[in-house]
Amino acid sequence: MSGMDERVRHLLGAVAGLAALVPLCSLAEAAARALRTGNAAFAPAPAGLGYLAAVAVLVTLLTAWPAAALACGVPLAATGTLFALDLDAAMGLAGTLPGAEVGEPPGTLAGVTGLYALLGVLLLLSPLRRALRRPS
Repeated sequence: MSGMDERVRHLLGAVAGLAALVPLCSLAEAAARALRTGNAAFAPAPAGLGYLAAVAVLVTLLTAWPAAALACGVPLAATGTLFALDLDAAMGLAGTLPGAEVGEPPGTLAGVTGLYALLGVLLLLSPLRRALRRPS
């Protein structure tokens, strides 16, 4: 593969990773909400498990393309880190997003529960793991 083809492939991967960020965040937040609702009702939450399964499928697809995994993983890991280190700043930032509600801005549950951090780290580690498995 020529250098130009490789650059185009990396660029397409980055675009695909950024495009997957919105559905991945939406699915993660829906999963967190469904699981919280089930927990509050002390009842099973099959919808939450379904959303988590969709998140797992999307993450698995992204890990197959290192540029996509990195492009999606960096913002997720950064968001997860922000929620872990400065909850007030994270909530303020989430409150500025479209569709933000006064009581609970989008991404709050997925951020507070560590789901964004976990997904981001998994995506960031996938290209590294692949590089370590390759023989020199």
